[in-house]
Amino acid sequence: MFTIDLTLKNTPVPLSVQRKSAEDAQATYQEILKAMRSESPQILELQCDHQPEKKIGVLNTQIGAVMISQKSGAAGAGRTPGFFALAE
Repeated sequence: MFTIDLTLKNTPVPLSVQRKSAEDAQATYQEILKAMRSESPQILELQCDHQPEKKIGVLNTQIGAVMISQKSGAAGAGRTPGFFALAE
């Protein structure tokens, strides 16, 4: 399972969605980066693969960072360390 965390500007708690495959996670990550680069405000809607009832809608201009990580069985409930793609 892969987790994509969104950090919003002026909000300390990240929003997360999960993807079952690396390809789906990478596609979602690229979709978010594309939205972050967009000049015009738009709503980005995401749905979680692990919990299909979990949906989020985010204004692209409020996304500060995005991180993708793989959840391993040994990793427990803590956040997996990773890199951020910061919006300019």
